[in-house]
Amino acid sequence: SWEGRTYKDLFLVSLLDGSKELVAKRISGDPEWSPGGKYIYWYEEPDTAWYAYSLEFEKLLTLTHGKEFSDELNDLPDFPRSYGLAGWNQGDERIYLYDRYDIWEINPFSLKDSKRITQGREKHIQYRYVKLDMEEEFLPSGWLVRTFNELDKSEAYVRLNTQTLSEETLTAGNFQLDRHPLKAKDVNYIIFTQETFLEFPDLWLAVNDQFSKAKKLSNANPQQKEYLWGNIELVHWTKPNGERLEGLLVKPENFDPSKKYPMIVNFYERSSDGLHNHRAPFPHRSTINYTFYASNGYIIFNPDVTYEVGYPGKSALDAVVSGTEAILKMGFVDPEKVGLQGHSWGGYQIAHIVTKTDMFACAESGAPVVNMVSAYGGIRWGSGMSRMFQYEHTQSRLGATLWENPELYLENSPIFNVDKIHTPVLILHNDHDSAVPWYQGIEFFVAMRRLNKPAWLLNYNDEPHWPLKWQNRLDFNRRLFQFFNYYLKGEGMPVWMKTGVPAIEKGMNSGLELSQEK
Repeated sequence: SWEGRTYKDLFLVSLLDGSKELVAKRISGDPEWSPGGKYIYWYEEPDTAWYAYSLEFEKLLTLTHGKEFSDELNDLPDFPRSYGLAGWNQGDERIYLYDRYDIWEINPFSLKDSKRITQGREKHIQYRYVKLDMEEEFLPSGWLVRTFNELDKSEAYVRLNTQTLSEETLTAGNFQLDRHPLKAKDVNYIIFTQETFLEFPDLWLAVNDQFSKAKKLSNANPQQKEYLWGNIELVHWTKPNGERLEGLLVKPENFDPSKKYPMIVNFYERSSDGLHNHRAPFPHRSTINYTFYASNGYIIFNPDVTYEVGYPGKSALDAVVSGTEAILKMGFVDPEKVGLQGHSWGGYQIAHIVTKTDMFACAESGAPVVNMVSAYGGIRWGSGMSRMFQYEHTQSRLGATLWENPELYLENSPIFNVDKIHTPVLILHNDHDSAVPWYQGIEFFVAMRRLNKPAWLLNYNDEPHWPLKWQNRLDFNRRLFQFFNYYLKGEGMPVWMKTGVPAIEKGMNSGLELSQEK
């Protein structure tokens, strides 16, 4: 549909005589059977509600009312999604649903008997059931639960008794725990991983829930100690509208607050919950590798971005600029040596930002939409779907058709303000991109060149939304590193930036060597 979702009618069909019975009309959810076969259940986004159909009583039941079980942070011009569910207990008597923080026990036929079985909301802690047996159909009475603290990003494993509602914390700390630990079939042995920015996610073994005495089973990355890795921290600041935001700040391992460092601002939407993700160095297909750049003397800032429908460009500008200014006030970043980097939706936001401010020394914009008018009328080449839903209902967040509010499409399209760009821009866009039409990258590059502004276009033939072939990923990362080193560290300009590489020499002449021209 134009909304980007499909609707269907739900029928029960007899395998004996082929007769069918209508259960529900025009639903967008994905119905599933309860494990005991007593119910068909699904979440309906337009209603922000969970439903269950009782086969025994041939009755459609509303399990929830209101938005209590829907995404509280939804900033799309669309219906919020659910937080999901843990499952059903023995005999399909109860279904266990998630809200933002807690787990709720729901009686399909008696909602007044429903109850919250965890107390996470008061402490901003999320509770989520951990499934240890992949063949499990019904939920047990004793659960392993993973908790996540939204404030400091710490995690824990908790043993929860759903009958007494008692909790026992098994392990907790400033790390990220395995979402899918494995349990031995006949004994209480659990293999899991835990990780931090510094700690590789090695395998650990806990016996009889004694996670505090867990035994480390692997040492997969011993060579890490030979390298400068870096450190990460959570930072906070306030947007111009008074909203408090948070982000990630990565500093070199030998950080000296009296020095002035170059900084790269890399972002997408919200990333701060990934504070404790371990980031092994490797050539990423679309973004900078934090540990690699920190090891080479860069500071990396990843700000969260929140959005106002109709104004995604301004929303990104306000969040990123205010966050960057907050970091600059700390005194250890050279304000003349700050770059931007992002891909896809991040690439769009960067293209918009550099039309509004000159505070960044350079920017890499990967697979960006720069013209929402021309992109709106296109299709997604991989699926054939119209792109219109993206602007009306989902990530591009305009919340209106082109004809209802053409001004929003113009205001949020960087192409109409390229003349105001004074920032050198590196563009990556591949010719088999099925997500963002690669003519968007061409529009951006040609406009920059027409206006005599410094711009480069990297195109890897036959590659999709990002380079997948290893040699292309290596090449992209080398060029990206050279680009930032030139503008943020004052190192030499490579030939591909100085004079370019003719198309007929592509694949033969890399141009990666430093130019000897003055």
